Amino acid sequence: MTQRFELVASHPQARLLKQIAKMIGDGAVIALPTDACYVLACGIEDREAADRLRTLRQLSDKHLLTLMCRDLSDLATYAQVDNWQYRFLKEWTPGAYTFVLQATKQVPKRLWHPSRKTIGLRVPDAPVALGLLDMLGSPLLCTSLIPVGADEPLQTADEVLEHFERRIECVVDAGSQGTIPTTVIDLTGSEPEVQRIGLGTLGGQLI
Repeated sequence: MTQRFELVASHPQARLLKQIAKMIGDGAVIALPTDACYVLACGIEDREAADRLRTLRQLSDKHLLTLMCRDLSDLATYAQVDNWQYRFLKEWTPGAYTFVLQATKQVPKRLWHPSRKTIGLRVPDAPVALGLLDMLGSPLLCTSLIPVGADEPLQTADEVLEHFERRIECVVDAGSQGTIPTTVIDLTGSEPEVQRIGLGTLGGQLI
């Protein structure tokens, strides 16, 4: 059965975050609201949960998953970041952006893009997500919660339960979420390259 946790979006309850974190540690796949849209998420070290996450979205190993981190320091642990990349990341985090970077050895190789050795990383600007990351003490592996055959992410906990009841362990309900995923920026070249225009474009004045 899928458990539903109702959290206050601006001040999430620590006791509930602790319960959700324990479920993730036990191998759960969860639906989590962020500053962009709902995501499916699981622990970074849990191979079985990661495989389930890919199966739920019908994603191949070439689809880049994202590590959601607490802060820039965490992000730099899992990605190779030089001086210009660090300055760029410092300016644009936290927020509704996903950055493509070369993965470090701290990232399990099974999560790397198979040919480019890259990983997606982001630092959300959302109290619920950040509170859970603080409770876990490690990143979450995640992907936008877009059902197979749909064009947009799910918006509410009710919609998530309608599509994924008994297929995931937990739905975090913190009110209605948006339908726009993050803006994706590739930082592996000599300058930033926008790969997907999403919520974090700030009117298109990105770079």
